[in-house]
Amino acid sequence: MPRRSYKNSPGKNASGAKRTGAAKPKRGGRKPKTSRATSLASSQPSAPKKSDAKKRPQRSAGATIASTRDQPQRLQRLLAAAGFGSRRQCETLIEEGRVEVDGEIAAELGTIVDPKTSKVFVDGVPLRQQKLVYYAVNKPTGFLSTNADPRGRQRVIDLVPNSERVFPVGRLDQSSQGLMLLTNDGDLAQQLSHPKYGVRKVYRVTVAGKIDGETMRNMRKGIYISDGFVRVEGAKIVKSRARATEMEITLREGKNREIRRILARLGHKVQVLRRIAIGPLRIGDLPVGAHRLLSRDEVARLKKAVEHSRNEVAEEDPRRRSSGAKRTAKKKPAGKRRRAESRNDVTARRTRRKPPTTKFSFKPRKSDDGGSIIGGD
Repeated sequence: MPRRSYKNSPGKNASGAKRTGAAKPKRGGRKPKTSRATSLASSQPSAPKKSDAKKRPQRSAGATIASTRDQPQRLQRLLAAAGFGSRRQCETLIEEGRVEVDGEIAAELGTIVDPKTSKVFVDGVPLRQQKLVYYAVNKPTGFLSTNADPRGRQRVIDLVPNSERVFPVGRLDQSSQGLMLLTNDGDLAQQLSHPKYGVRKVYRVTVAGKIDGETMRNMRKGIYISDGFVRVEGAKIVKSRARATEMEITLREGKNREIRRILARLGHKVQVLRRIAIGPLRIGDLPVGAHRLLSRDEVARLKKAVEHSRNEVAEEDPRRRSSGAKRTAKKKPAGKRRRAESRNDVTARRTRRKPPTTKFSFKPRKSDDGGSIIGGD
């Protein structure tokens, strides 16, 4: 008995629509037999196409990204947000049996807790969520953008009050300075630093030597480094001196020491690197090593900038993919590979003379007297 295939039945095509013409049999084969079940299925109205279905509503440009602060989350993440240390330290508290959830000791890591309904105690003290704080800091050179350093070096978080547990948004290397944002709002920190959102950061850079137009074009066009393809969003010359040039560079995706590596690849050493803006937030006249609290209006403008930048990145992605497809579609026709030119070929091409050819033969030459060369007198 022949096996039936309802997926590719003779009465339907791959999309489920009824075929207009009869199926042509293969050369040298039998005509396909249509069973009664398939004929009845083909007589019924076809299923609606995917295009006829309701389209998924797109997120409007003015919509805000939902916060995960009050949503169900892992217990160690909730404890870290409440200021009990890093997530690894909070996992240690759970393993030691010092955390209680709804009257029971939490024995497993990764327990899902609802901050709105669950009652969490640590060493008998009820859990209290921290108030969200936002600090703008003018980082000096020599300070680290980390919360823990085994060598005990100076950290950026040491420049702000320790009433709330905060962490830096993004990084600036030890030899760089400028604007940094410190907060305990994990959602905003992730959105400002993740390349998916593409929030612009502006840097004032002083490099050795003079920057020419070719270097500016290569920076905007992009180059390859060990981390992959990198390019700047914008670059302009602010001041040009005899032995140094002051520039303003804009990035959307900040990799490790990206500006220094790009300029070093193009033959220029960075002397001073200072971040002056993160989205709409600018450093202004904030002294080096000082900090200030952000206002509600500044926080709201940061969140709007995150949403606006995300929409811009979403619009640019299809263009980059289409342009990349066009570039990959152009392939050279398959054929013989060109032989590398030798020194004689180059000389002949320059002097328009035919290069001398040397013929080699492995056949033994016959002597005049008819004897063999090998073993002869």
